[in-house]
Amino acid sequence: MTPDSGVARPRVEGDRELEILEATLEVLGDVGYDRLTMDAVATRAKASKATLYRRWNGKVSLVIEALLSVKAPTALPDTGSLREDLIASFCGLGGLTDQKSVDTFASVLTAITRDPDFAAAFRREVIGPKAQMSHVIFERAQARGEIPVGVDLELLAPALAGIVLHRLYLMGEMPSEALITRVIDQIILPAATRTAAAVPTEKESP
Repeated sequence: MTPDSGVARPRVEGDRELEILEATLEVLGDVGYDRLTMDAVATRAKASKATLYRRWNGKVSLVIEALLSVKAPTALPDTGSLREDLIASFCGLGGLTDQKSVDTFASVLTAITRDPDFAAAFRREVIGPKAQMSHVIFERAQARGEIPVGVDLELLAPALAGIVLHRLYLMGEMPSEALITRVIDQIILPAATRTAAAVPTEKESP
């Protein structure tokens, strides 16, 4: 029976599980996802490869769970202001100014384009919930009347992260609260708070 057969496996639990997940993140930071192996994680965690396979069916599930094990705020900021909610969300723990989070994302960046199984799991389990939290911030702002009805939240909600990560990976500018605030004030808020007359209707859209 192969390690990837999908049968139920006894759990590696408690402190031992955390040690393995921490070892996974360490190896991921050292060599990136592409070069990470179950053998390398087992060696770093001082565990057998069989121990890893009793809990995870391969490196996709292991790395995804390790990424999810990194603590991040569970409650969305709700300050009553779109600007302050965005600053609190993107400049705190787990946000774009969190060096560990940025480094971790960099370590899996190439895998997103090269490994379809990992990419699908990463988008579903890691990026999906974060994107949904960001979307809720904009939905709340729209419900408060800060954002006119008709503004495309699906397009707008991911724009802040997209701009900041573009500047990081293509221009080499490390994320900072000052940069994020500039993007919010000069790009996101003007786009989000256009008057209703400026928002094209479905017929007017290209």
